[in-house]
Amino acid sequence: MKVNRTKPLLKNLGLNFSGALVYALAINSFLLPNKLGEGGVTGLMTIFYYWLKIPPSLTNLVLNGILLFVGWKFLPKQTVLYTVFAIVSISFWLRVTSPLQFNLHDPLVAAIIGGVLMGIAMGIIMKGEGTIAGSTILAKIVNKYWGIKTGSAMLCFDLVVALPSFIWIGFENMLLTIIELYISAVVLNKMLALFVAKRSFMIISAKSDELACALAKLNQTGITLLDGHGYVSNEPKKIIYCVCDANLQVKVMHQIEQIDPLAFVVLEEVRSAYGGNLIKLL
Repeated sequence: MKVNRTKPLLKNLGLNFSGALVYALAINSFLLPNKLGEGGVTGLMTIFYYWLKIPPSLTNLVLNGILLFVGWKFLPKQTVLYTVFAIVSISFWLRVTSPLQFNLHDPLVAAIIGGVLMGIAMGIIMKGEGTIAGSTILAKIVNKYWGIKTGSAMLCFDLVVALPSFIWIGFENMLLTIIELYISAVVLNKMLALFVAKRSFMIISAKSDELACALAKLNQTGITLLDGHGYVSNEPKKIIYCVCDANLQVKVMHQIEQIDPLAFVVLEEVRSAYGGNLIKLL
């Protein structure tokens, strides 16, 4: 059967392009007008802007282009190619949205809004299988080989740039920048967990074959039948085990109720899942 690859390609490009817009708005509308810094390459972008007045769109292309060579060696080639598109999109939106600046009276509000937008933007781009390069590439490598959450690893790398930034933005704004980085890391971790959230079902039913067939069609993944034995009834039983996306939980429960209202069901949240067409929890 021929697989149509055009639809997921367009979807991922759309996610990277829209995520780049949110990212550019966070920088141009909230960080730069309120003299807040950032971490990683974005932090260097803001420093070069405050110090030498170099346009962030130019710094973004040059510095991230260098880091892409590292990503090409350690990350899937598809991720790197989407990252190239995301970087170009960010530079485009940085130029387009440069007039949209909000100089707020309270820089803490700017730090909070900027952090939330940053986390959302990176989550959208990673949902589209890309990255914003910079510290994100390093964080993805750490996640791949050591299993540390992407948002948490990014926070560590970003602090390396953010802490010395007080030279250009002042000590108070440096502290606000750390708050912004923490918020963006929390939002990113939450978004990635939401995107790949899974539920596991263990079902004991007298109609196990019929139920397994229905769930396989609903979930589009394999269903495992385990051999069990009732201790009290002393009868053999078939136990259904399956893992599905969290958004299918209600539909699965409804399907079970329709086929066998007397079925015994154990439902659990899945911390991480690997293999097949399941997505690793980042």
